[in-house]
Amino acid sequence: MFKTRSSQLERIDTGDYTPEEYDRFLREISFVNRFAGDSRALQKTLLREIERENLQTFSVLDVGAGSGELLRTIAKFARKQKRKANLFGLELNPVSANAILKESKIYKEIRAVRGDALNLPLADNSFDYAICSLFTHHFTDKKVVQILSEMNRVSRRGTFVIDLHRHRIAYLFYKVFCAVFRISPLVRQDGSLSILRSFKVRELAKLGRKAQLENVSVERHFPFRLVLKTKL
Repeated sequence: MFKTRSSQLERIDTGDYTPEEYDRFLREISFVNRFAGDSRALQKTLLREIERENLQTFSVLDVGAGSGELLRTIAKFARKQKRKANLFGLELNPVSANAILKESKIYKEIRAVRGDALNLPLADNSFDYAICSLFTHHFTDKKVVQILSEMNRVSRRGTFVIDLHRHRIAYLFYKVFCAVFRISPLVRQDGSLSILRSFKVRELAKLGRKAQLENVSVERHFPFRLVLKTKL
């Protein structure tokens, strides 16, 4: 069950949901991610690098940004440290693209872009960094390679990919979490399947090398997160 990636598609990928379910999905997945450590992983990787490089101005593209939760984390960081950030969230789904703007009204530095991650509608080296979170596990290995290649193409300084670590304990923990917080069936079922579709360290590193990324490394972050990063 945990030896290889599952190929079963999630409901969120097949479109098997109502508009009401999708609205609740966006709210709940943001809640889940705050508990699960995506912001923490971002702080220990991308934001730490921005501090180390002492970038007073920087730009970030978040591919598959959802409602823009991580973009708001970056915006808060930049404002606190008096750095200028230009932040863009890319989404193919128009509801998600609108959600980025709706949830980020007080952050004028955040904008939404409609586009396909497999063929980014952006010029080479358009951003300092390209990131994505809990996005690549939705795709086959072949398409993950294509996405990583596209992210690498549009970023000048580096790429950061946060995703799930496929692990038995992570699977069991998520089941308990959903029961305690009464998470909806769509997020509960898709979240469990997401873990089964996710990666081991060697698998994600191998995909990075296939995408011809330079200086690729994959780190484990608590709880059950992997971060692939490159530095150009």
